[in-house]
Amino acid sequence: MPIIPGPLEEVIQPRSMVTNPTPIGKSNFALDTSGLASVLGGPEAIFSLALVHVYTGRRWLGWYNSPGSYFLGKRLARIARSNPILNIISKSGEQSETHVDPAELFEYDGQKGPKFRAVHSGTVIDETGHLAALFLKECAEKPAIKIKGRVTRPVDITVADFRHTPPETESPAEFHTGTRASTGALVPIIVSFAACVASGFYGDWYSFSVIALGIIVNGLSCFVVGSGKLIFTHPPPAKGSPPGDGFLSTPEQTVLLKGDEGAINSVTRGRFSLRFDNDPLFHTIGICAMLLLVQSVAQLILVPQGSLFGQLMFVASIAVSWTYNLWLSSLDKERIQRIMLMGVLRWPRLTKYTLGTRTSMAVFVLLALDIENPEEILDSLLPNDTGAWKRWKSTIIGRLKSGKELKFDESDWDDPKDRNLLEMLYKDAQSAYEGFKLHLT
Repeated sequence: MPIIPGPLEEVIQPRSMVTNPTPIGKSNFALDTSGLASVLGGPEAIFSLALVHVYTGRRWLGWYNSPGSYFLGKRLARIARSNPILNIISKSGEQSETHVDPAELFEYDGQKGPKFRAVHSGTVIDETGHLAALFLKECAEKPAIKIKGRVTRPVDITVADFRHTPPETESPAEFHTGTRASTGALVPIIVSFAACVASGFYGDWYSFSVIALGIIVNGLSCFVVGSGKLIFTHPPPAKGSPPGDGFLSTPEQTVLLKGDEGAINSVTRGRFSLRFDNDPLFHTIGICAMLLLVQSVAQLILVPQGSLFGQLMFVASIAVSWTYNLWLSSLDKERIQRIMLMGVLRWPRLTKYTLGTRTSMAVFVLLALDIENPEEILDSLLPNDTGAWKRWKSTIIGRLKSGKELKFDESDWDDPKDRNLLEMLYKDAQSAYEGFKLHLT
């Protein structure tokens, strides 16, 4: 005899939040994607968020269900350290820090640049910063003019002629044009909203709520973080300071910086930073970090409860958003930053030369910078101090100060002990001199 359920059984029977039959129908198959969505595409999501300060309108175009909410939440938590919960979360698995600069967090600062030596003031900066590293890479990509002469280990020399001194504060983003990254965001936005509506239409409220939460949280995060402003700053030069001429040096290349002190310190002391105007904005970033972490937990719990159709809608929104973020991450962030830096500097003239030896490089530097007292600079470039080297340096310095040509013959290296070495050194100096006369006079 069949058992007819009574009122008590009807009360105990759980009700599903999937109320309407979906196009796929009833299926026992489920996609276990909830945990993967919160961790998949974390670096790409962070890169996408970092570009809200570069591309026009990108701040308003984050309304899509983006993956990587867990990693993005942890990253934003490192800014909002006033919240004790976020403080614990941000430190988990990472080295503890007392302060995290937002520009470093989004990789607009933090690189270490080469050593800089000013030739007139004598200032030495053993380790420059992010902008000097970017400028060095910009110079490295320029085509070079080869200077004839002996070749052992070629060294590149780039002469940078600065004709503009930037203001102390400027917005670098205006010098980078590009709309594809902004308009491309419409694709994941449309797909995410369509997936959300479709899940709701077929009554899968689990999937609907998770997709809607992802849209709202990612949109708010882009809007709030985008409220900060990416700016370029550099210290003002001291009154009466000499020209800022100097050089950045690495074993592979040397970059000569020629111009006013304010223009040169834009490279050697300038920086990009993210400026947020008030403390409540930092508090709001902390709220976004909490929401992103809540989103990752909600995905873990709710997505498996939905129908197969709803899970497919969730996966579709995540896949399209991840593809968009992946495309953004394929853009060369350093190239973008270099364009902004060169725009701030008003594209100084860069001329690159390749010399065959460090000896000829050092002489070329002295000639190009036109230094009154070149002894210290020559010693810093070539620290060799044997008898032959001292004799060679003395001859070079003497001729530079007297304005004589750097042309030599056998009488200059007539030394039975060091004849071969001196002959090579003098010929290197003459090659540098001839290259300088040909291209820079």
